[in-house]
Formats: sequence, C-alpha cells, structure tokens
Amino acid sequence: MNKLHIKKDDLVVVLSGDDKGARGKVLAVAPSEGKVMVEGVNKVKKHNKARKQGDVSSIVETEGAFYASKVQLVCPACDKGVRVRYSVETDKDGNQVKVRVCAKCGAKI
Repeated sequence: MNKLHIKKDDLVVVLSGDDKGARGKVLAVAPSEGKVMVEGVNKVKKHNKARKQGDVSSIVETEGAFYASKVQLVCPACDKGVRVRYSVETDKDGNQVKVRVCAKCGAKI
C-alpha cells in the first residue's frame, strides 16, 4: 500500500492535463492505485444500460480518477499549490503525531 500526500476533502490544484490550473476538493483517494478523484475535474461519461423492462438507459457525467502526482495540495495560508513536508509533534496524550506542513511558509495543513 502506497502512502499519498493527499487525503479526502483536501483542496488541490491540478498541475497537468486538460484541466491544468483547476482547483477542487478531493472526493476519493485510492492509495493502492495512487489515484485521486477531484470534484469538477476529469469529467467522464458513463453509459447506463436499461436492465429491466421499463428502465431507461442514460448517459451520466461523473468525475474520473487520475494519478495523485498530477495534483498539489493548496496551502490555506499561501493560497498556492505547495509541496508537503511532515513534522513530528506531540499531542495532548504525549503521543508523537505526524503533521503535514507547507514547504514554503511552514503553516500546518
């Protein structure tokens, strides 16, 4: 299982492809495939076949998955796409926890 720098509900910016520069919220993450699904990005059309009599076949437009290396996390302080660093901090219970940090300004993400 691969470790990704992106998590669900993160705000990201697309680095390459047809939707370059687009921002969106991450809807789903597939660490085993190294892919993410972003809201409003990489729209694909799915064809639904009528399975029973009376059902209607249709074409539905949804978001498709693409590689996580094509997106960058948006820092809330910088409001730009940034690389992610990790810093180790202690929580209330005294346990060590990894925290994502902006590589440019050092703000917690």
